[in-house]
Amino acid sequence: MSSSPPPSQPHPPPSLHVVLVAPEIPWNTGNAGRTCLAVGAQLHLVEPLGFSLDERAVRRAGLDYWARVVPNLHVWPTWAALEQRLPELGTPFFFAPRAARDFQEARYPAPTVLVFGCESVGLPDDILAKYAAKTVSIPMRDPELRSLNLSTTVAVAAYEVWRQRASGG
Repeated sequence: MSSSPPPSQPHPPPSLHVVLVAPEIPWNTGNAGRTCLAVGAQLHLVEPLGFSLDERAVRRAGLDYWARVVPNLHVWPTWAALEQRLPELGTPFFFAPRAARDFQEARYPAPTVLVFGCESVGLPDDILAKYAAKTVSIPMRDPELRSLNLSTTVAVAAYEVWRQRASGG
């Protein structure tokens, strides 16, 4: 009597999504993709992109992991296209350097969507105004510091979600 291996189980949908709106720097996107793999998140990119996804710099920043990011990568043609599907993805949180609410005060339910703007100007004002109650920031002691690096912000935020979920909080 031969036994066959059990059928493979489908992967559950991700409970964490990371959205980069109009990212400009390939290294940041590659690093964000690597962070997404580390925490089990799905990466979403909203066009226009400031680079080609075929660029060596994206693959290099994602190291040999970028090939594992690509099958789960979702590229949206516009913010409006992603926004229409946002309720299906989860509860959104919008990161902005000057948001009044500290990102550690927020509670991130499953599923959660972390939304970040481009490196030079952040999220557009109309998005921040529409979702003002869902904006959060990572505190910075230096008041003259404009913002943190995008990939650093993605990592800090994603690991805060993971920390909260691991601690039941």
